[in-house]
Amino acid sequence: MGLVKTEMFTDEQNEISLFAKAFGHPARVSILQHLFKIDSCVCGDLVAEIGLAQPTISQHLKELKLLGLIKGNVEGTSVCYCIDKENWTAMKNVMTAFLDQDLKRSGECC
Repeated sequence: MGLVKTEMFTDEQNEISLFAKAFGHPARVSILQHLFKIDSCVCGDLVAEIGLAQPTISQHLKELKLLGLIKGNVEGTSVCYCIDKENWTAMKNVMTAFLDQDLKRSGECC
């Protein structure tokens, strides 16, 4: 299998791709929606809310945290997760600029 050559693409293209990955699985979308709804969460609550196994939830939380869309604080034996509002806003700005490209076009192109 060949390597993905991310260096061939701009930083912006790589960033958009990583953000899109966050929305590429319905479990991550569900986690983000739940965190917005309650404004914070203990991981165990997510297992009950979403209905997936703890290791699966933990893997999705790890992906979201690596992307910077959520942050977590250790509280005793649990980790409390919430949306990283600064990074969420930055992601929205990048994605909005990408998704609004069609607004700059006039008329049909094909």
